[in-house]
Amino acid sequence: MNAAENSIGVRELRQNASKYLRRVAAGESFTVTDRGTPVAELVPPQRKKRSRYEEMVASGEITPAKNPGLHNLLADPLPPSTPSDKTASEILQEMREDRF
Repeated sequence: MNAAENSIGVRELRQNASKYLRRVAAGESFTVTDRGTPVAELVPPQRKKRSRYEEMVASGEITPAKNPGLHNLLADPLPPSTPSDKTASEILQEMREDRF
């Protein structure tokens, strides 16, 4: 089918909407024209593309977590740290002293 065969006028679409929607559902696409000027496209809806994760689960490459709630533990941000006048080296030294 060439482009001219896939063009339909607004009036034709209005009068035969069900017919054209069935054809679109079957995979055809149409350019809707108003006095010969393209104004819209009727195309089948695109299927939602699966994420890479969903594809890997579907193919069996990975298995989803048995307890998906654990995922949320990693998603939560750490609480803000309290400001300190000490350097990281001083804090590490204190931690090492506490071990002995």
